[in-house]
Amino acid sequence: MSKATAPATDVPDRSGGPLHVAVIMDGNGRWAAARGLPRAEGHRRGVEALRRVVRAAHELGILYLTIFSFSSENWSRPATEIGDLFGLLRRFIRNDLATLHRDGVRVRVIGERDGLDPDICSLLNEAEELTRANTKLNLVVAFNYGSRAEIASAARRLAREVAEGKREAETIDADTLGKYLDAPDIPDPDLIIRTSGEQRLSNFLMWQAAYSELVFVPIHWPDFDKAALESAIAEYGRRERRFGGLAAKTGS
Repeated sequence: MSKATAPATDVPDRSGGPLHVAVIMDGNGRWAAARGLPRAEGHRRGVEALRRVVRAAHELGILYLTIFSFSSENWSRPATEIGDLFGLLRRFIRNDLATLHRDGVRVRVIGERDGLDPDICSLLNEAEELTRANTKLNLVVAFNYGSRAEIASAARRLAREVAEGKREAETIDADTLGKYLDAPDIPDPDLIIRTSGEQRLSNFLMWQAAYSELVFVPIHWPDFDKAALESAIAEYGRRERRFGGLAAKTGS
C-alpha cells in the first residue's frame, strides 16, 4: 500500500487523527468461551462489532479501515468453524452491502481468491463492483490474506518481468516492490489495533506496517465499539512519530 493521496470526500475534519486504521479482530472464540457459548456465537457477535466500528470510523473521519477478516493460516481451524466463518461472510455481504453502498462505503478486498468457493468469489466481486465509485470510507477486507504470501507474489511478478527482459533487476527498490502488492494505491496504515491482548501482527500487513503505530487493547473483539476505537485513536495522538528522523506529534 503506497502513500497515495486520499480521495476527495465530505467526511468530518480528522483534526490530525489517523487517515488509515487497520484492525486485527481477535478474541471472538475467547469471548464466547468466557460466557459458555459456542465459538460460532462469538463470531456472530464479532460481525455486530464490525458493523459498529464501520459506522464509527466514518463518524471519526477515518478514510481507510482495513480489517483482518480471514487469515490464510485460518485454514488449519476445524472445518465446522471455517464453515461458520464463511457463512457469516456470505450473510454480511448479502445483508449489509446495500447499507454500505447507501452510506458511501467503498469495499476493497485483498488476499488470495484462487481456491475459494465460486459463490464467495462472486460475492466479493459484487461488493467491489457495486461500491467502486464510493468515497466516504474505504473498507478494505483482508480475506484469505497473508502478508508473506502477498510479498512473495509481488516478488514473483517482478522476477518474471526481469526474466522476460521487461526490466533490469537494478531498477527494483522498495517503492517498486510496493507497487506490486495487493492494493498499492491505498496509503499505509497510520494505526494498527489488535484486540484481545495479543501483541503481534500475525502475518498482517507486515510490509505496510513499517511505520505504523501499534495499539494493543485487552478487550475481545465482540466488545469493541466506538468508545474503544476513540481510546485507541487517543493513544495514537499521544505518540511521537519519527519515521527515522526527528519526532513529530501525531495529533493536533
